[in-house]
Amino acid sequence: MIELIKQQLTKSMPDEEKLNRCRELIQLLCLKIFDEHKFFDNFSFTGGTALRVVFGVKRFSEDLDFSLVKKEDYSFSRMTDDLLKALALAGLKAESKPKYERTVHSAMLKFSGVLKEIGLSSLESQKLSIKLEVDTNPPKGGRIQTRIIQRAYIFNVAHFDLPSMFATKLHACFFRKYTKGRDFYDFIWYMGNKVKPNLILLNNAITQTQGTNPAIDEGNLKEFLLKGIEKVDFQEAKRDVERFLEDKNELRLFDAKLIKSSIEAVY
Repeated sequence: MIELIKQQLTKSMPDEEKLNRCRELIQLLCLKIFDEHKFFDNFSFTGGTALRVVFGVKRFSEDLDFSLVKKEDYSFSRMTDDLLKALALAGLKAESKPKYERTVHSAMLKFSGVLKEIGLSSLESQKLSIKLEVDTNPPKGGRIQTRIIQRAYIFNVAHFDLPSMFATKLHACFFRKYTKGRDFYDFIWYMGNKVKPNLILLNNAITQTQGTNPAIDEGNLKEFLLKGIEKVDFQEAKRDVERFLEDKNELRLFDAKLIKSSIEAVY
């Protein structure tokens, strides 16, 4: 695995890009392992990393996010144990302390030695981290598709369709407790591709976290989006997302007037 990572890196690459590409190759290996162990029978791939891996969005991502869609035979501890064993067979030393006391099961995978091997650290002890999360009580209404992916490896994933992924992203954009620029980069991508959100899932997600049903429909969706954008600190969003962009020039798109104009045009 280390040799595969080294083959994808060049001397001219900035260290930031090397780190992003290294992390992504390990993410792809994790997804291949999940497919081989049939974990996609239980959960659906979602979030920003799914948008990149499945649909090719031009930003890197950190986490692997999933929604539990079938509870029978699901075990987060077994999943992480199997994952760590398979990673070890691929030559990657990883440690993790799974947390499954809450609704969202999580594990921070920490890889020793990788950064030193690829020349990003002089310390064997400095670790590269990837976070896994499984929402065991996702809002209802998400639509699932399957797709064969060929990126470094070939494997199959179950994932939310684009309208459902857009719905969960809108929920994150406007109800997350802090500004995450990666959310709004994805929002801009969805708008540019004229994706319409899964409104059933969006309403269910908001109701689940906020306690009231906003009753968003095609008639008031534009108003909901425009009001949400007014509250966003796009300077903060830029600072968060910059290190994940393949093309830093895309930061110019983080402009409230430009985004509002796009909303008006699409809706």
